[in-house]
Amino acid sequence: MRFLSSFAEIESDYDGFILDLWGVIHDGVQPYSGTAACLARLRDAGKRIVLLSNAPRRAAAAQVGLRAMGIADNLYTDIMTSGEATHILLRDRADAWFAALGRNVFHLGPERDRNVIAGLELVLVDRPQNADFVLNTGPDDAGGPTELGDWNDMLQSFHDAGLPMICSNPDLEVMRGSTRLICAGALAQRYEEIGGQARWIGKPDPAIYAPVLRMLDLPANRVLAVGDTLRTDIAGARGVAIDSCWVLGGIHAGDFATNAAAELHAREAGIAPKLIVQNFS
Repeated sequence: MRFLSSFAEIESDYDGFILDLWGVIHDGVQPYSGTAACLARLRDAGKRIVLLSNAPRRAAAAQVGLRAMGIADNLYTDIMTSGEATHILLRDRADAWFAALGRNVFHLGPERDRNVIAGLELVLVDRPQNADFVLNTGPDDAGGPTELGDWNDMLQSFHDAGLPMICSNPDLEVMRGSTRLICAGALAQRYEEIGGQARWIGKPDPAIYAPVLRMLDLPANRVLAVGDTLRTDIAGARGVAIDSCWVLGGIHAGDFATNAAAELHAREAGIAPKLIVQNFS
């Protein structure tokens, strides 16, 4: 593993970049210092940049959020989200698992994420007993966003009703400013622990990288994936045989006293990135 002081050190080594959003570009509230300048420098050097997020909302909705934070559309080439991939799978039903789902859906998540199913031939129901499946986009606005135990009763009701679950954000947790929040992945993980069936859409599944690599239209050896989470960003890149860079300033901010401690953690996890950097700058 090689430790970088900044992306200037490897700028000429790659023609394309796959960048995570939450933990690399922003902290859920505002961009990290130097993010916009780094994007602009890579863009001006002719690099292709695709933002790949496990955000459980469609790409256009994620783009609106970036604009509100001051990340302009012209700073990157394209954007892909796990919510967009979920929408396509529910729309096309080309995948056998999705083809077997019914049309009645219970949405576990905030109303702002319902754009994932907007325009689809689905019926939104308010009781698990009336549903064919669950769309899990994370804790909803009525429940606790930090304690997994708050959701045990609801998850049990899904299990009692025999509902398959779509998890449209495989992340387990995320930092919003200085607060650690649970994500849809934590709920899906608990659901599987009690015997429920869940289908995870997003990183690290290699399927989410196929449209991204088409957007980049570059040889794999000229592409670098950048993220702050080993089990999704770094493992996902390894699954499609592209180089990866682990950013320590996101979910792991403050976790490692030294570079050697970070390297040891990655090796013990069995998910070693090629590069490690403190921040995307």
